[in-house]
Amino acid sequence: MTTTGPGRPRKQQAVRPGATARDEILDAAAELFTSQGFANTSTRAIADAVGIRQSSLYHHFSTKDEILGELLGGTVSTSLHFARAIHQHSANAASAAARLHAVVLFDGLQLCTSRWNLGVLYHLPEARAEVFQPFMAARQELRSIYGDLGRELMAVSDADPGLGDTAFRLVESLINLRADGLIATDSASTTADTVMILAGLRQKIQAVRDASSELISRYGEANRRGEASEPALAAESA
Repeated sequence: MTTTGPGRPRKQQAVRPGATARDEILDAAAELFTSQGFANTSTRAIADAVGIRQSSLYHHFSTKDEILGELLGGTVSTSLHFARAIHQHSANAASAAARLHAVVLFDGLQLCTSRWNLGVLYHLPEARAEVFQPFMAARQELRSIYGDLGRELMAVSDADPGLGDTAFRLVESLINLRADGLIATDSASTTADTVMILAGLRQKIQAVRDASSELISRYGEANRRGEASEPALAAESA
């Protein structure tokens, strides 16, 4: 028998990914919430899926809502930090088109390649509760950045004023495509290209892709390391 900490025996050897018992709990909850529903999943079922006692789960999370809140927040936080960095990136150094393309592609990849399709939980009635307001606020900020980037692109192209919001909705549609088993390896990039086509930039798509790739390489790598790419982000994390 292994342990998850002092006085917290584990029923069996760890079988889930994660450096800590907390990570394993989140992984198990993500699988159960997306496969059998939030309301139908008990904390006992989560504990059993990890191989720990139910009382040990409460050492890490006081309620099932707390688990859901952390999972929901994780679906937005990585994309939001990246989008903030891109939003602050000088328009003189990268075109408005490349910046929006990069945010759409990066965000779409997070939704398409995460271990579990947690986006299906966005529309749970429970997700509107006060306890989940940090997640809702982060999601709204991300949507706002999409809107700002769309308006910047509108100023230099024939893009519709609502392009940013359309892009946001197209990215979130990947959640349903994934749920239906229709996600392909190029779904995120196709979505990003589609946004550019809607902006009337079909003839410039390759140049936009190249510039977008540079932005993702520069800011995405820093984001994956948990580092701030811009001074404002560094100040925020200080």
